[in-house]
Amino acid sequence: MSTEEIIIDGPLARATRALCQVAAKHVADKAEIGKSELKDYEKGITDLTAEQERRLVLALEQYGARFIPDGKEGGYGIRLKFSRAKVRAIERWEDEGGTPGADDV
Repeated sequence: MSTEEIIIDGPLARATRALCQVAAKHVADKAEIGKSELKDYEKGITDLTAEQERRLVLALEQYGARFIPDGKEGGYGIRLKFSRAKVRAIERWEDEGGTPGADDV
């Protein structure tokens, strides 16, 4: 994540998942939160802790989301860092050759 403040809320989390074309189960597993908790957050039924939101942002970034901070050009939002095909290729590469190490993807 960048040093600028990342804004995430339920509707943005749901939109990000849709844009990245990833299932709630996969995002929830990567963010270490329950799938039902994620779905409730996306619907605005419940809130996540600051730590859960941080892990959610990191998980979504691993699926190719790039969060855009609020600025003079427009409001906060998301865009894709890379395509879904690239995400699948990265996941396949990470599963090859033993224990994965840290990376900047």
